[in-house]
Amino acid sequence: MADLDRDIEREAPRLPRPGGTFAPFRYPAFRAIWIANLASNLGSTIQSVAAAWLMTDLTTSHRLIALVQASATIPIMLFGIVAGAIADNYDRRHVMLTAQIGMLVTSATLAVMTWQGLITPHLLLAFTLTVGIGTALNSPAWQASVRQQVGLADLPQAISLNTISFNLARSVGPALGGLLLSLWNVSLAFAINAASFIAMIVVLWRWRPEFPPVVRKPMLPAIALGLGFCASSSPLRRILIRGFAFGFGVAGYQALVPAAVRDRLRGGEIDFGLMLGLFGIGSIVAALFIARARRRFGVEMVLAAATLSFVIAQSVLAEASSVYQALPAALLAGGGWVMALTSLNVSMQMRSPENIIGRCLSIYQAVTFGGMALGSWAWGVVADWRGLPTALHGASAFLLTAIVVLRVLAPMPKPHEGRLEHAPQVPSPR
Repeated sequence: MADLDRDIEREAPRLPRPGGTFAPFRYPAFRAIWIANLASNLGSTIQSVAAAWLMTDLTTSHRLIALVQASATIPIMLFGIVAGAIADNYDRRHVMLTAQIGMLVTSATLAVMTWQGLITPHLLLAFTLTVGIGTALNSPAWQASVRQQVGLADLPQAISLNTISFNLARSVGPALGGLLLSLWNVSLAFAINAASFIAMIVVLWRWRPEFPPVVRKPMLPAIALGLGFCASSSPLRRILIRGFAFGFGVAGYQALVPAAVRDRLRGGEIDFGLMLGLFGIGSIVAALFIARARRRFGVEMVLAAATLSFVIAQSVLAEASSVYQALPAALLAGGGWVMALTSLNVSMQMRSPENIIGRCLSIYQAVTFGGMALGSWAWGVVADWRGLPTALHGASAFLLTAIVVLRVLAPMPKPHEGRLEHAPQVPSPR
């Protein structure tokens, strides 16, 4: 690894001119996977709402409530890098199928146990952790496969459309989840999530992508290569630092909304679903113009705007005395969420060579979502210690400090800085 920089050929590839926002839909594979993924995202969002709300029934601890969010992201931090090596060493379609089937079985088991009244706070965390492991296994393979679904010129638009899919689910799922909770109970929400995996499993089963031939390498050297490559690249290091800082800061909002709605704002299931639904709407609106904003203003300005959106959102939520006063915060947070994470993801993808893209993306996810997991725990502890407003204001102060300091110490890469066509190879074992 000491000679890694010397062995890397750096070039600024000339990419074809990108199409419009919806250009990726002209690819049948992308279109089918996008629709199936929308159904899966809708089910996952309904389950997330149900799990967060169920925890508020099972305990009054802000720390445990916040850990519901953390348990979905901790596996990405712990297992994401291994999952990236798996995505590069095995058929990505088979990896995704394995993950989807595993999440279906886990969600179905959770639904049955909840229906039987057997769930405790720690069992609920164990189930959400297991689903998170499935997400950690699926995500690098899925993101790396986008290049096989669309042309390289349409890759940024495809990433934005995948973000829209996720946030369409976030805009509809929470309201539907809140309605299900008020009409029935959380077991139905968990069962719907289990059924939502079926569409993706069917599409993946029928999809026959033309992946480059897989040259399997020993897992540990493959992981070391990915880590060494990201560590040796100044542009990638800066993206990772920015991702961790953003994830840690915004976790205050993401983790504490359930407790804020129920305990501070005296809201119910429908109010909670409305808050999350407006978050999704804000995300969709931002996703429609984010590519144009990046081209016009640059990634650095977009990240600054996204961070300020969360600063305002967390401060409004901290001071609100009713759900209706907090609704603008949800819209702002949703827009900031998409502006930041889409920009970071595109920056990482465009600088990740094909033969190690799974590892590069898994490292990015491990760092960013690891920041969210640590932030969820940290802000939950602060909320138990000093109260919800203090935790939310503290998260805002952290974001403000980070955006000022990191703009100097870890600036985002310039448009053509660090773009690669080749990556170092691991020698075949003798």
